[in-house]
Amino acid sequence: MTLFDSAAGYARYRPGIPDESARPGDAIAYDAGADRLRPVPDVDSPPARRPDAPVVEFTQRAVGRITGWEDASWVRKGSRVWRARGAGGGTWYVKIHQSEKFHAREVRAYRTWALSLGGGAPRLVASDKKLRAVVLISVPGRPLHGAVLSPGQERDVFQRIGALARRIHQASAPRPASEGSGPAVGKAERHLTAARHRLAPGDEEFVRGLVRQAKNLPLPEQVETHGDFQLRNILCSDVDGSLAVIDLERSEPGPAVRDLVRLSDAWAHRPDLYEAFLAGYGRTLTDAEESRLVIDSALDAVSGVAFGAAHGDPELVERGRRTPARLRTERRSCNSPTGESP
Repeated sequence: MTLFDSAAGYARYRPGIPDESARPGDAIAYDAGADRLRPVPDVDSPPARRPDAPVVEFTQRAVGRITGWEDASWVRKGSRVWRARGAGGGTWYVKIHQSEKFHAREVRAYRTWALSLGGGAPRLVASDKKLRAVVLISVPGRPLHGAVLSPGQERDVFQRIGALARRIHQASAPRPASEGSGPAVGKAERHLTAARHRLAPGDEEFVRGLVRQAKNLPLPEQVETHGDFQLRNILCSDVDGSLAVIDLERSEPGPAVRDLVRLSDAWAHRPDLYEAFLAGYGRTLTDAEESRLVIDSALDAVSGVAFGAAHGDPELVERGRRTPARLRTERRSCNSPTGESP
């Protein structure tokens, strides 16, 4: 089983997601074009709700009359995204952000570094601060999460992901680290409290040990980061295999390893994929970056368990639960040939 087979297998058991492993003639219809991460209402569900009137009016002022609205939200509470089809045949995405911070971050990203990606990111058509809404020109492709690829294809994809990350991080000149740009240890206790009953024995102590180490890390320079760089936010075109990023609401300047935290789950137990990523990225990580990646991954995992449980995102919870186990295993392997910490 490959990495992407495993991701697809998990996705099939998520609420509201159709079983795409079925084939024509099976009891459950197969749809090669379906997206595993989008909600599929059951037969008893009410019709998908279209945006409120002010959002519809805002969208039509920006792109003209809309004749069709399709719910394209993520399977989690609070996600509000629609695919809008225009009377003239155009297609746009309309998104309402959950907070002013997310709205400001995404608008800034589309107006700055995302422009340097060309077709590697959607284009901002219009934004409304009061509505916290944006209208975006869609980019082709489907999320890489759940894609079934051969090992060779996976390595090629990860090399191109590395090249995409490099383009993001080099979109503007790096800047000195700012005060408070170290690992997000301030929220660790709150997240541990919320996630405690879902963590494995020993995870809490492991995370606290990393928090103590964090204060000794040097602060790296800051670059533009996507902030939620993972397979479900990276699209791959069926036509030419080109990649594009979506969902820029967590974008902000930060250390480059910020964009490796959630992606690193995808190359767990596959060093060839990590090597392919670095080949595309154009450099290896420094020792300080490697240490920062471990700490940030553990903190993000605990945060993910707490957030995913509160917002109905089982994929986020599952990734958050397995990450500490992976990090602890890797640390034991590095510390001792017998697999025990000194």
